[in-house]
Amino acid sequence: MSTGAHRPRVLLLASGPLDREDGADTQLAAAVADAVTDADFTWFARWPRRGGPRPVERGRPVPLPAPDGPPRLPHRLQMAAAGAVLARRVDLVHAVLAVDDGFPLFSRLWPPLLRGKPVLHTVPGVQDPRLLRRSRPLGQTVALSSATAKVLSAAGFGQVLVVPPVVRLDRWPYTPRPSGTTPRVLVIGHHGPHGGMEEAVMAAGVAARAGARFRLTLVLRSRTGHHVRAPDASVRALAEREGLRDLEILGYVPDMRELVASADVLLFVPRVLGVRSDVPLTVLEALSTGRPVILGDHPQFAALGDTVLRAPVGDARRTGHLLRQLLDRPHWWQVLSEQGRATVEERFGPERFAARYARLYRELLNR
Repeated sequence: MSTGAHRPRVLLLASGPLDREDGADTQLAAAVADAVTDADFTWFARWPRRGGPRPVERGRPVPLPAPDGPPRLPHRLQMAAAGAVLARRVDLVHAVLAVDDGFPLFSRLWPPLLRGKPVLHTVPGVQDPRLLRRSRPLGQTVALSSATAKVLSAAGFGQVLVVPPVVRLDRWPYTPRPSGTTPRVLVIGHHGPHGGMEEAVMAAGVAARAGARFRLTLVLRSRTGHHVRAPDASVRALAEREGLRDLEILGYVPDMRELVASADVLLFVPRVLGVRSDVPLTVLEALSTGRPVILGDHPQFAALGDTVLRAPVGDARRTGHLLRQLLDRPHWWQVLSEQGRATVEERFGPERFAARYARLYRELLNR
């Protein structure tokens, strides 16, 4: 892949600096830069820089002042303006941006600033399909699932391609099931409407009353713009009503690998996916580690097939019974564990991911 005598220069733009790493878009953008080795990437980094390793080993980071927490409108406008300037120095712009509240305005104002520069737009998720009525395509559009690709195409985004997300297999190795301890059920969700936390606690209550014994660990995150007073207290009160005593609640976890490896099962049952990745990286990372996953049955998860267990969205009773059966059947657990790792290697590995994006880059640059 080349443009003339040099490697293609690509501006990689997400909603925030790639070293923020707590958003689906920034994680996916960092994975693109890590996987596609024959392009020179430019990307925004947080200033002042925090400690720890850089999420992208190659390319040129451009420092940009960034507050803690999710990026807000002034910061996103600053990034858009800086991105328009940097776009003049590259061959291709790759935007990794969800369709959220700010996207319709961005999609109308930003493209004219690029002066015809080719754009590839990867959409991690769509917050609300109604936002698409006021949005315009940035360029060639890529979705993570066939379900979202159909929604985008129907909204006028042209022929939307599907490139599933990627898991860095070397960072998420397969590990045996923990032994000699009370099983840990790990829940990832957001507090607030439809975030999956309350649904998961009620499902755990169903499993516990049916005889399952486990420790429940909740990783409780806040959705952008949603503030809850004393969220831990309300979740603990619900857990107590459900008869759950062995409970821990965590907030932001800087390195999920140890926590996932210590779990027996991952429970991910939000009613609404929102702008989370169509196939959340946490789910794929758990499968890569060899942890069975129970999901709400959203159409975006179809690519996972029988690798995961699925219950109707919002059905705590069905979810709870699946959890109890999985904890009580070691052979079934082992089969799902091995299938999960194999599926990630086959469908979500870095080689296939890199090849698809390298081909897209070549096609756009040769037009």
